[in-house]
Amino acid sequence: MRVVIIGSGAGGLSTASNIRKYNKEIEIIVITKDKYVAYSPCAIPYVLSGKIKSFDEIIMHDIEYYLDKDINILTETEVIEISPTKNLIKYKRLDDTKIKELKYDYLVIATGGIPAVPPIPGVNLEGVFTVRTLEDGIKIKKWAENCEHATVIGAGLIGIEMAYGLKHLIPEVDIIEMASQVVPRSLDPEMAKIIQKYLEKLGVNVLVGKTVKKIIGEKRVNAVKLNNKKINTDMVLLATGVKPNISLAKKAGIKIGKWGIKVNEKMQTSVRNIYAVGDCVEVKDFITGENTLSPLGSTAVRQAKVAAKNIIGKKCRFRPVLNAMVSRIGNLEFGSVGMTEINAKYHNIEAVCGMSKALTRARYYPGAERIYVKIVCNKDGKIIGCQVIAKEGVSERIDAMSIAISQHLKCSDLCEMEFSYAPPLSTVVDPFVPACEEIVEKLQNG
Repeated sequence: MRVVIIGSGAGGLSTASNIRKYNKEIEIIVITKDKYVAYSPCAIPYVLSGKIKSFDEIIMHDIEYYLDKDINILTETEVIEISPTKNLIKYKRLDDTKIKELKYDYLVIATGGIPAVPPIPGVNLEGVFTVRTLEDGIKIKKWAENCEHATVIGAGLIGIEMAYGLKHLIPEVDIIEMASQVVPRSLDPEMAKIIQKYLEKLGVNVLVGKTVKKIIGEKRVNAVKLNNKKINTDMVLLATGVKPNISLAKKAGIKIGKWGIKVNEKMQTSVRNIYAVGDCVEVKDFITGENTLSPLGSTAVRQAKVAAKNIIGKKCRFRPVLNAMVSRIGNLEFGSVGMTEINAKYHNIEAVCGMSKALTRARYYPGAERIYVKIVCNKDGKIIGCQVIAKEGVSERIDAMSIAISQHLKCSDLCEMEFSYAPPLSTVVDPFVPACEEIVEKLQNG
């Protein structure tokens, strides 16, 4: 049996590795346009900041590692057509025009996402970048070494992480965001304000509620034009989101949903022997039951395990997502899981919220840091979202709340729950509790 996988990101290579883990006989071929494989694109900002010494360090495995596992990887190679009725693909090397054919028993589409480039005049000028691959990161770092000013368009996760990284290479960095806050998809305004103030404290200039009308330059960028001002700049980074790379699947007649490739809980597409994983597929939201996107490496890896098990005959299903995320800029960590208050209102969910400002350790213990918690519940008191900001311990709390939401816990349950305590590690009253108590009181008072 032969399994062909299109894409070498977290979804594609994890599928290959999991198939091999459970079956030593299946022929596995991975085809990718990338030059490098098995690297972490999430780590690119931290190479720019110098926290990670070089791009070599974020490459986890080389081609030989996979060859030793009898996984064949064709790099710098593009699949140009899928023929579901014939169970074959057509592909070619990027540096060649010769088209080859390859038969498969199972096909896995892991084509990931592509940068969503806004229709701004000047996006094709030299010095304008998107960031998606390791090669993108290398080009950005090389260009930045001769810059005095950089402009990042978009203040989502990638935007602010890249802005922080670039600040270590370039004296002046601006972030321009058309929404009225940073990280609009994951944080509510009062939490986003904490992140914005911290960025500004680090020397990053944040402009929210602004739109870039034009990128100015003859051959290379030299300025960006906003509604009422012009900013001179040496480089522009477009951090304006990612959209699913669905062109191959669509051309092959595979069903596409509102957001991406439609799959069932086994990660099967509308064609039984074709699976899809990662940023190119749409998934079900745990809270709303609606289809959505989950462009996270952790999601891709979970989907890969599900697809691999089903391909080899083990029953496994992918569950709806909460899109738990965490990030870190400088010494500040932040994360969210489930719905924000704004998102709840957008979906006509009556949200009741509670906030707490506490400490990560006992107040008398050295190194205690401020922690901010916001919990979002529905009118029945069931937890549907949480946001946390602190200089330590954010990831663990987001994971805990992911479990709480997935188990349909209410705020009243958390108020009565047992939490661990030791002065160097935590406070005698967990920061979740005051936020939950505020919600319980609001619900009791109508």
